[in-house]
Amino acid sequence: MRTLGQPNAAFAGDHGHPDPALREVLAQAYEGGLNYHRAIAALCTARLLLPIVAAGDEGEPGSGPDPDRHAEMAAVLVRSDSGATAVPVFTGTDSLTAWKPDARPVPCTLDDVAATAIETKSSAVLIDLPGPHPLVIEQGVIDELARGHRLVELPDGGFGWMYLDRSDSDTDDGHPHEH
Repeated sequence: MRTLGQPNAAFAGDHGHPDPALREVLAQAYEGGLNYHRAIAALCTARLLLPIVAAGDEGEPGSGPDPDRHAEMAAVLVRSDSGATAVPVFTGTDSLTAWKPDARPVPCTLDDVAATAIETKSSAVLIDLPGPHPLVIEQGVIDELARGHRLVELPDGGFGWMYLDRSDSDTDDGHPHEH
């Protein structure tokens, strides 16, 4: 069985199979209430697959292969009729290949995807576009995720953004403060 490209060592040995528990949480997001927040929280700790494809100059027609040319790889974007773009991402290779069989899956985390959305000026992240349980993450949540914040469920059943606060952790000379 083939393994996925490994830009992140945390995903070594990953074959792209979907996590059934994650897919179940995504299915429950349709039930409303706090289930959408639970789905986002679950996605914050999941391995996702960002599709990339070869992009750029294809060379002169009829010139044949250029041995010196290296294909640039780019994240795939989806454009709506209004011109807005979104970043598609997938929970498994089954969903990715159902949508775009020629795309290469790159393992990543939701904060990586959010950063890509910000970089490409995309207004949404689309999870598992062809199913089985598609989900849309919009700009306000994307902004928090791109800052490295993670949505977590709190003991009281609510949700909050978890992040590492480094504002007081170092002095100007790089050494920790005594508190």
